[in-house]
Amino acid sequence: MAFDWFKRKTKNITTSTEDKKDVPKGLWHKTPTGKTIEYEELKRNNYVSPEDDFHVRIGSREYFDMLFDGAKFKELNADVESIDMLKFVDTKSYTDRLKEVKAKTKLTDSIRNAVGEVNGVKMVISCMDFSFIGGSLGSVMGEKIRRAVDYCIDKKLPYMIISQSGGARMQEATYSLMQLAKVQSKLAQLSEEGILYIAYLCDPTFGGITASFAMTADIIMAEPGALIGFAGPRVIRETIGKDLPEGFQTSEFLQEKGFVDFIVKRTEIKEKVSQTVRLLTNA
Repeated sequence: MAFDWFKRKTKNITTSTEDKKDVPKGLWHKTPTGKTIEYEELKRNNYVSPEDDFHVRIGSREYFDMLFDGAKFKELNADVESIDMLKFVDTKSYTDRLKEVKAKTKLTDSIRNAVGEVNGVKMVISCMDFSFIGGSLGSVMGEKIRRAVDYCIDKKLPYMIISQSGGARMQEATYSLMQLAKVQSKLAQLSEEGILYIAYLCDPTFGGITASFAMTADIIMAEPGALIGFAGPRVIRETIGKDLPEGFQTSEFLQEKGFVDFIVKRTEIKEKVSQTVRLLTNA
């Protein structure tokens, strides 16, 4: 018969698992507003969706590549790592938790220090990684910021901290809280030396970070739509027993109340930082 070739010889024809062509993971990204964007286009746009201006959460590597000229920088204090000083155990031991997150993220802690040039302006940038236990503040973060400040004082370089954190790290208890005073005392020394300190607040910035060094910079910038506060909105709502204002704890809300100087899109942050440094330091 002329059309015998069209007839299936066996039912339920399938392709073996080995022969299937899977779509590469990460090829497309869907934002919370439902917009879909090709990953490479998202990367070229500094991980900001051109469809809805949504700022996708990124880590220190992406921020450093974005800010430093030619993505060239020198990492400082890379050998400082978290340890389990208290032998803390919650759902698992802190030691095991650290091993897992270090293996998963390839990071040694929740912050990295780097020095390089931003549009020709040499400066030091410390950037938090939310992927490392929620960017939490522990003894290593405090120590790395201390060392970064000392480096800035020694080299007379402006300093910037990019914050994205849930707050203090509970597994380090009082050791974590002690870092707030430690960091603030070092930043006071930076101020006494007349060295510029810029804070850039990303989503989310909460807890002790907000209650201390994220809000004590000479210039405070924030990404659009970033959630910034001490306690979360649910906790506040339940505590006061009232509904919260629209946009509560967003960077736009905080700018309106005078807590943030500039809302700066990620696509414009490099130019804004270098411009600010030049204007305030004659660099």
